[in-house]
Amino acid sequence: MSFIVALGILVTVHEYGHFWVARRCGVKVERFSVGFGKTLWRTTDKHGTEFVIALIPLGGYVKMLDGRVDDVPEHEKNKAFNHKTVYQRIAIIAAGPLANFVFAIFAFYLMFLIGVPNVKPIIGTITTDSIVAKAGIEPNSEIVAINGNKTVTWQDVNMALVSAIGDQSVSLAAKFPDSQYAKNYQLNTSSWNFSPDKMSAISSIGITPFMPHVYTEIAFISKNSPASKAKLQVGDKLVSIAGQKINNNWTIFSDKIKQYPAKNVSLTVLRNNEILKLTITPASREVNGKNIGYLGVSPKQDAYPKKYRIEQSYGVFSAFLQGVDKTWQLISLSFDMIGKLITGHISVNNLSGPIAIAQGAGSSASFGLVPFLGFLALISVNLGIINLLPVPVLDGGHLLYYVIELITGKAVPEKIQELGFKFGALALLGLMSIAIYNDFLRL
Repeated sequence: MSFIVALGILVTVHEYGHFWVARRCGVKVERFSVGFGKTLWRTTDKHGTEFVIALIPLGGYVKMLDGRVDDVPEHEKNKAFNHKTVYQRIAIIAAGPLANFVFAIFAFYLMFLIGVPNVKPIIGTITTDSIVAKAGIEPNSEIVAINGNKTVTWQDVNMALVSAIGDQSVSLAAKFPDSQYAKNYQLNTSSWNFSPDKMSAISSIGITPFMPHVYTEIAFISKNSPASKAKLQVGDKLVSIAGQKINNNWTIFSDKIKQYPAKNVSLTVLRNNEILKLTITPASREVNGKNIGYLGVSPKQDAYPKKYRIEQSYGVFSAFLQGVDKTWQLISLSFDMIGKLITGHISVNNLSGPIAIAQGAGSSASFGLVPFLGFLALISVNLGIINLLPVPVLDGGHLLYYVIELITGKAVPEKIQELGFKFGALALLGLMSIAIYNDFLRL
């Protein structure tokens, strides 16, 4: 459902961009459709435009009066798209992607207006012989900049590292939280092996973010959960599960529980200095297409240090500037990634399709409004950029034809346009097939 809501919003925004500018340029809009196929709902406004919500929510379109497609009565030729100036046609086509960028700014604006709780990028542990270990970076230090770009949160760090894929070296500045002076390090990334589908950019260079200490003592049990039914109690200390000792490591327990969806598993706990052996049956729930075990407990853990926490909250004007800056960063990063995909610095195996987007929509929505807004902004930027690619069939392909017409003073011949559209459709189908195939491999 979250995926359908997200896609519906972004498609509507994109198509409304085309629609709004077309109306301002005097073009008659015959239909505004969100989705394809069977009509679920329709209405018509005073201008004769039919607004439709269709069954298949995988896109949308704005149908304008166009003499290249239909016979246009003489008295309506001034309202036809193909009779407008090349500048007006460029404006109408470009308005869709631009609307996506404007929406991203708005989504980020709302995020920063509401407030985004976050943590500073403090390094917890460093993997032996990793890229950062060889550079001499120390645990418990705070990453303040990468390649000259300021990093306030772990998201900033991840974006800066992703943009550095393919570089032979990366400059990283770090300092200890109580220090005012940062030290510059040079990371040798010539042999950097980064697989986005397997790990984050942060972990791939050998960094584990700081986390407060987690104990193997149960601090919370959900009502009517499998844990409560198994008579587990707050204060129980975990000793072993399925015969494996937990060794004061909550992760061992958590990972093991996930392996037993709707299956019995033995658990040993220490309660009031007495060893108890229990049989529990974790519930089953679907996460990213897989069924995993769920118990409904939380561990005791130290509080996150106040000095490591930040609240990214701004006033009305400052939040807007932050939204513009964040959107620009995403646009720049996206074009950079496309360039590296073309040059081979990034494998096509990293492409994601609708399944990955659906999973992202569901997981972000489950965390609340602010993460979901961030997800919408990210996908909106990507939708805008994809449509600007100079591939016939996409908005960028149409813009390419109109720019050629603007330069030469002549429209690109219909036969060449048709050939280009066929090539573009095949290319787009090929990329989508790769993306969907990658999605299935990650399930």
